[in-house]
Amino acid sequence: MLGRARKRRTALAALGAAASVACTVLTAAAGSWASDAPAAAAAFACKVDYSTNDWGTGFGANVTVTNLSASTVNGWTLTYSYTGNQTLQQGWSGVWSQSGKQITVTNASWNGAIPANGSVSSGANFSYSGTNAKPTDFAVNGAACTGTNPTTTTTTTTTTTTTTTGNPPTGVAPALRVSGNKLLTASGATYRLLGVNRASGEFACVQGKGMWDSGPVDKASVDAMKAWNIRAVRIPLNEDCWLGLSGSPSGPAYQQAVKDYVNVLVANGINPILDLHWTHGLYTGNISACSDVNATCQKPMPSMQHTPTFWTQVATAFKGNNAVVFDLFNEPYPDASNNWSDMAAAWRCLRDGGTCTGIDYQVAGMQDLLDAVRATGATNVVMTAGLTWTNDLSQWLAYKPNDPTGNLMASWHSYNFNACVTVSCWDSQIGAVAAQVPVHAGEIGQDTCAHDYIDQVMTWLDTKRLGYTAWTWNPWRCSGGNVLIEDYNGTPSKTYGEGFRAHLLSVTP
Repeated sequence: MLGRARKRRTALAALGAAASVACTVLTAAAGSWASDAPAAAAAFACKVDYSTNDWGTGFGANVTVTNLSASTVNGWTLTYSYTGNQTLQQGWSGVWSQSGKQITVTNASWNGAIPANGSVSSGANFSYSGTNAKPTDFAVNGAACTGTNPTTTTTTTTTTTTTTTGNPPTGVAPALRVSGNKLLTASGATYRLLGVNRASGEFACVQGKGMWDSGPVDKASVDAMKAWNIRAVRIPLNEDCWLGLSGSPSGPAYQQAVKDYVNVLVANGINPILDLHWTHGLYTGNISACSDVNATCQKPMPSMQHTPTFWTQVATAFKGNNAVVFDLFNEPYPDASNNWSDMAAAWRCLRDGGTCTGIDYQVAGMQDLLDAVRATGATNVVMTAGLTWTNDLSQWLAYKPNDPTGNLMASWHSYNFNACVTVSCWDSQIGAVAAQVPVHAGEIGQDTCAHDYIDQVMTWLDTKRLGYTAWTWNPWRCSGGNVLIEDYNGTPSKTYGEGFRAHLLSVTP
């Protein structure tokens, strides 16, 4: 966002719990519901994962239905019951209802099909008092979840009742590439970048705080991340410090510090995302973050004067290491600089740069920066943003830059105070982009330091198999933003960090 202060607020308290239940169910013919299922409907095996984030008077519940059979399931209805006074408040990624103690969840219009070995997730918030026991009577399409695959003979010995807890990364971080709308490893396996932002590389050097805000970036600090199953770390950078224009350390000393941190992350299985966060250029227009020409705040767009040079140098430093991802520019807002008077012009400014309304300097567009990267021979995956501080992807496909390598991924940011904060908006905007290219949520968070909003975002992203990196792995306390940890040993903050950590431990990349 505009700056460090807007990402830190006050925290509450939460607890997390997870459970997994395997089940066997009957599926109706394509497009029909359980009540319409013919008697001869084909049987399939499934697994139901149930997890909660509990804050004492309420909780968020996430359910994931996995199809363990060899054919696609078309249309699903999940039922289960609580034993206490749990009361449904709101649901997402499905149609939730409650009758007495029984909960019913039916698929949304976009997630009714579950492919073989695929899964869908949905979630809801509840209030309660007293105890909050885990449900045990999960059923799908009216059939009890028994854990038995009807197509398997009695002599077959297979295990289908495993709890999804994720696994910490091992070995070196995988080299990545794009194929269609998937992010793949070199071996062709699909991969999600799940992790955190490690802020301070964007501001410490220009604020007289040295490098990394005096926090550790050694193997011990990386091991603390791995204990959360973190597989990606987004590193905000400062243009002036990298180029030696201002700040301390700057120039070669700053560059070496970045290279050293990237190397320790990659060696320990974590993919770095290098994000250009603060840039050079005088901007005093609408919603200006600062009046300084130096890179001391978020500017609406990068400049032609320095930013192509920055990316030429960064790409040269890391080309050949395709475990490293490049995020070209943190949060563009040329639409705000022209007071949202011409959105088409703002999208053209984002892609093409040049002279942009409300911005006094010559702008470098995303095409300029991508061209600078590719001119070095680097084939690393590159992320490019949308408008309105990277929350608006409505015209991203129409104005995406051309990448001759095909290794282009869309960048999206989602906070509870943004405009696009509903499932319907995510479906229409982000889902449309994700159908054609990979999308990574480079920043997610909420300014309450609870986790109810990011729970909804992560559940939606999980159903689309998209990655996300939460703001932020810095022990700044939650009095002013979204702070995940109390210390660099990885102690989670209450309640935001506790909720995010529990979720990471319950999902797979």
